[in-house]
Amino acid sequence: QLQLVESGGGLVQPGGSLRLSCAASGFTLDYYAIGWFRQAPGKEREGVGCISSNGGSTNYADSVKGRFTISRDNAKNTVYLQMNSLKPEDTAVYYCAASFFSSCPRDHRYFDTWGQGTLVTVSS
Repeated sequence: QLQLVESGGGLVQPGGSLRLSCAASGFTLDYYAIGWFRQAPGKEREGVGCISSNGGSTNYADSVKGRFTISRDNAKNTVYLQMNSLKPEDTAVYYCAASFFSSCPRDHRYFDTWGQGTLVTVSS
């Protein structure tokens, strides 16, 4: 069974940092681009960023550029989302998803395996 499991969410004060992890089981992440997404209460899901299968290429939403960094350790079958300078508007459930393409697709429909999400709350 192919699974992605996110972890690392929690409550953090504005300006703080968190690192989310996305661990795969049942398959190896080596060949897949991995995207991070988030959904805030009452809002549509939005893309946060993506990393290619070999880690050589990343892209980010304008809202997180310069604050968030995606990395991967294929030996650990895990992808990370480092979030710095967090703002209250970053509060959301964060999901990782695997695409069957090695490079990051523009269309979210090409991400076909999703994790269950982890909640990040930024509040004082």
